Amino acid sequence: MELKITEEGLKKALKSARKPEVTAKQKLPVRYHVEDFKVEGRTRAFLEAFAAILKHSNYKFVLDHYIRISAKCSRCTTNCQIYEVTGDEHDIPCYRSELLLSIYRRHFTVAGQMSGRLFGDPGLTDEHLQELAASVWNCTACRRCVNECPMGIDHGLVTHLARYVLSEIGIAPRALVVSTREQLIGDSGNTSAIPVPALLDTLEFLEEDMEEEKGVKIKFPINVEGAEYLFVPAVSDFLMEAETLMGNAAVMTATGGSWTIGTGYFDGINYGLFYSDHVLEKAVQKILAEAERLKVKKIMIGECGHASRSAKYFYPAFCGGKDALPIINCMEYAYDMLKAGKLKLDPNVIKERVTYHDPCNIARPGWIVQQPRELIRAFCKDFVEMTPNGRQGVCCGGGGGTVSIDEIMPYRMEIGGKYKAKQIVDTGAHYVIAPCANCKKQIREIIDYHKLDAELVGLHDLIYKAIIFD
Repeated sequence: MELKITEEGLKKALKSARKPEVTAKQKLPVRYHVEDFKVEGRTRAFLEAFAAILKHSNYKFVLDHYIRISAKCSRCTTNCQIYEVTGDEHDIPCYRSELLLSIYRRHFTVAGQMSGRLFGDPGLTDEHLQELAASVWNCTACRRCVNECPMGIDHGLVTHLARYVLSEIGIAPRALVVSTREQLIGDSGNTSAIPVPALLDTLEFLEEDMEEEKGVKIKFPINVEGAEYLFVPAVSDFLMEAETLMGNAAVMTATGGSWTIGTGYFDGINYGLFYSDHVLEKAVQKILAEAERLKVKKIMIGECGHASRSAKYFYPAFCGGKDALPIINCMEYAYDMLKAGKLKLDPNVIKERVTYHDPCNIARPGWIVQQPRELIRAFCKDFVEMTPNGRQGVCCGGGGGTVSIDEIMPYRMEIGGKYKAKQIVDTGAHYVIAPCANCKKQIREIIDYHKLDAELVGLHDLIYKAIIFD
């Protein structure tokens, strides 16, 4: 099966993606010193926000390093699935990074300020700011380009910083802002606005369903103090991934795991990872508060890749450093139980061909790559890899929060997701395992949009089918 993109479809997709939106008319932030030059409106607000972030973070050290080694060889294009389709220079990772680095070099270094005064350079323009916004919000932040950069520049980090500054002046996708607003100050306290009574009803229904199917009492423990694990999946699992949740509960029951779900906070999603360190910090602190309330020993995140990365790398940063509670992904737990002989899976249940998609947030750093594969090989006889895979795996096309922006769906399907669609077709697999809430949404839409003969599942969906209870 050959996947083709028409010229009309490409234009429509690009048009849908070139519109960064202002989420609100915000007052200018408290002014920190920046060079006194003639700028008005958004440009001044951007520079003041940038100055404040540099003052209260350690980004300055990184940027000082990057402007000295800045590479413009464009080798990163060989690893960018967006540029491969568009051919647009704005989608070259190092070009995108240079848009922000040039602002830093001009306005926040002595040499840049002196050069500006000497040659009459007015500095940041509204056109440059618009170009930056359009470019960074098109990136899926998959960081695959980092693998190819000869200078080791983390273009994903630079993109995140640019988004962070833009969000501080109200230039951010509305979908991300609305979700995080509900999570941080809304009545429900989670990105999907699920009230606690609805959560409890859902879990009770799933318990009844599992007992009927498996003949075993499988429970979702609620608010158990002193449990070993606080289980925090992506909250969307409670709405759309019932089989994944049932697989999680089945594994914990079969292995005798000590775990609990807290009603004080139960959302592993953290969109701050995509655009705002303020949101990132506040969201992980909500996990900390729930862990302290229930006096748990460890925190287990569901299958979701970005939820896992947010907790694994930023929970210690914002919540106690070396004294922070250990963070594990539920697939790591299942893998450990398999190796210990406590998790038994029937190899005769899954007969269809299976393939596995590597979520960028857990595979790119090499954290979770082999564990899910070992689990799959333990009970799936026909497992076929996508090419490339693992740390070199290709993004689903909806990374960096773009999957939440329904307005750019043509862009996600025709440009961001084209490579992934081809990978799925090439494997000939029936089951496509994608252990990440955002990847699941994106790949389901890819399968529907491109009319692929495949079914999207989570890893624990198949484990639930094959699990053996002693």
